[in-house]
Amino acid sequence: MVVVFLIFIFSPSIIFAGRPFVTDDAGTVGKNSIQMEAGIESSLKKTNEDDVWQEEKETELQAVITYGIKDNLDIIISIPYMWKKEREDGVTVFKKDRLSDITLEAKWRFFEKNGLAIALKPGITIPSGNYKQGFGTGKMTYGSQFIISKEITPFGLHFNIGYQRNENKVGERKDLLSSSFALTIEPIKNLTIGGDIGIESNCCPKTKTPLAFFLFGANYKIGQHLTVDAGLKLGLNRYEVDHAFIAGFTLNF
Repeated sequence: MVVVFLIFIFSPSIIFAGRPFVTDDAGTVGKNSIQMEAGIESSLKKTNEDDVWQEEKETELQAVITYGIKDNLDIIISIPYMWKKEREDGVTVFKKDRLSDITLEAKWRFFEKNGLAIALKPGITIPSGNYKQGFGTGKMTYGSQFIISKEITPFGLHFNIGYQRNENKVGERKDLLSSSFALTIEPIKNLTIGGDIGIESNCCPKTKTPLAFFLFGANYKIGQHLTVDAGLKLGLNRYEVDHAFIAGFTLNF
């Protein structure tokens, strides 16, 4: 831990992660700049309860728009549309698609020196989804993430720790914690690849074991404004999804 801390403090500059990584970076888009992201994540989880095979498939299409109020301050809106399908012993028992809860956030990079950047990212969710069908929580939630980013050329390191007050009408746990770490490398110009590992509280109040995942992903910048990305997320315990495929793109103006 001491070595990691010294690396964060004394390395010279910052490199940012971006999509498809779960761990956020401390970068902002810049004053009066706009960033538009679109991505799709398709996940699968299989369980066997009382000799009944259950299969949950979920696909989320998410649009994210970021606007730079100042060089170190962004506002962000995330709009998710979801498809859900549940099967028991091969028979479909649930199939719906709906808009889920919209998220509003701000990212404030309050410290930047010698290549080390630290940011806060508070946010709220708006209960725009139909919680009775599993799309959202039915109440406004709020929380914040603490973000650290650092570069050790050609590597980038990013660390997040977060808290969410998960107010809801569906019987979920209300206090949720999360933590994640991403390590990226730029082997050639415009190509970033990396690994991302994290844990988060289980929403089920009867289960103390947190969700845990690993993600391997990459993004490639094409020209001045477009970046494309793809990734594979793997569950590290039985509470997380078995796997999820991620793909999308980012436009900067």
